[in-house]
Amino acid sequence: MTWNPFSKDKKQEPAQKPIEQSAPKADPQAGKGRPTPKRKQAQSRNLHPLVPKDRKADAKENKRRMRAREDREYDAMRNGDLAHMPKSEQIPWRVYIRDYVDARFNIAEYFIPVVFGAMILGMLLAFKWPSLYAPIIGISYVYLVIAIIDVVLMWHKLKKKLIDKYGEKSVAKGTRSCSYAWGRAIQLRRWRVPKPTSKKRGNWPR
Repeated sequence: MTWNPFSKDKKQEPAQKPIEQSAPKADPQAGKGRPTPKRKQAQSRNLHPLVPKDRKADAKENKRRMRAREDREYDAMRNGDLAHMPKSEQIPWRVYIRDYVDARFNIAEYFIPVVFGAMILGMLLAFKWPSLYAPIIGISYVYLVIAIIDVVLMWHKLKKKLIDKYGEKSVAKGTRSCSYAWGRAIQLRRWRVPKPTSKKRGNWPR
């Protein structure tokens, strides 16, 4: 039998099966170009050395940051900006102590100028009137005793107010509220830091 290429006999046609080309599977590491690091390796990369490479430079930088923070806090105390003062100055009973001392006329705040003036005056008069030196120095001692009594009376009243308002914790030994009040009372009002919230005396805290 002669083969006819134009024959329609399906038996003579070779079987043609569609060739399915399976798409290659996506490689999860193809985009990285490198193997995925293990968990321990990833954690080790996130760890920073505790000791800096340049200790001197690191210490200098820390000192600079600390100095800048202290300058900002001091400026805040001079300007009366309570929000940016040191945390110790933001304690409620310390704010109350400052306002109470600032509202009061304290004899002790003039102690240093009075004593300094008495010493200068006594030395000047000692050359011509030596007998006046002892009375002048005696007056400065009398002023010292009066100033101490005044501060003691001030703290006695202030302590009661602090306990009534904030409890015993405000006057506990660790708070140093007593020395804080005394230290502010012996300073001239215009030189006090933090700056008084009121320009005049008599504005008592509630």
